[in-house]
Amino acid sequence: MKNSLFALLVMLATSLSAWCQPDKYDVYALRFASTAQPSPVSAWAYKGPDRDSVAIDFMVWLIKEKNGKNILLDAGFLSGIEDAKEFGIVNYIRPDSMLLKTGIKPGDITDIIISHPHWDHIDGIDLFPNAQIWMQKEDFNYFVATAWQKNGNNGGFNKRDVLKIIAANLAGRLTLIEGDNKEIIPGIRVYTGSKHTFNSQYVMVNTGTKKMVLASDNIWIYYSLEHLTPPSVGGTLDPAGYVKAMQRMKTLASDNKYIIPGHDAKVFTLFPLVSPGIVQIK
Repeated sequence: MKNSLFALLVMLATSLSAWCQPDKYDVYALRFASTAQPSPVSAWAYKGPDRDSVAIDFMVWLIKEKNGKNILLDAGFLSGIEDAKEFGIVNYIRPDSMLLKTGIKPGDITDIIISHPHWDHIDGIDLFPNAQIWMQKEDFNYFVATAWQKNGNNGGFNKRDVLKIIAANLAGRLTLIEGDNKEIIPGIRVYTGSKHTFNSQYVMVNTGTKKMVLASDNIWIYYSLEHLTPPSVGGTLDPAGYVKAMQRMKTLASDNKYIIPGHDAKVFTLFPLVSPGIVQIK
């Protein structure tokens, strides 16, 4: 009886200690641009309704370790890039300027995790000169080589970004990740399978009390997550894999509300406002 009581007390004490433990990471979404007009849901989700619309934002995500690393998921893009013109970009603020609103300087970013190398996610890497960059090896190889060969698919890729990531590699600032379910930094794990690009990745952050999935473009908008439908045609190389990845995300996150799509403006209405264009995911 005494042994059972002692074991119960130890279990309760352990649970209480874990519950009282402060989070290791704080996670933020930073909006640095928007489209001028909402889009039909069907433009972003396969067979989504034409009559319903979704407001589209461009964002990066800050993963801030208490007294430690400052990590970005994706780096945004610089103004003037030709690819942005078709989106009717408004309210653009350079990503490093948005970061300053959190009290963090661009030089304080220690790491950038690239979810995939489309221009709106990779073009800003040179804004953060001290960051180590993490990218899937297969995505890197396709981006810098195969995509530009005959019959390659370089849609959404910009040649200047190829030069930027090669320069980072030559400078020793690029770490290539090989495969799925890899912890690259304590509490930060990356997963593949959505095939938004050749081998795009998303991030699970274990804050200490919660597990959050930052999907980036492995989910464009909430509609796809809620209906388990792939993106519109061209949004993935593997529609079935894209859906399986969303199903997996639901097993990884502490709650579905902590699965964050890459472009849905609704993100900025669901979480506490820190500063205009910045919310804390909590």
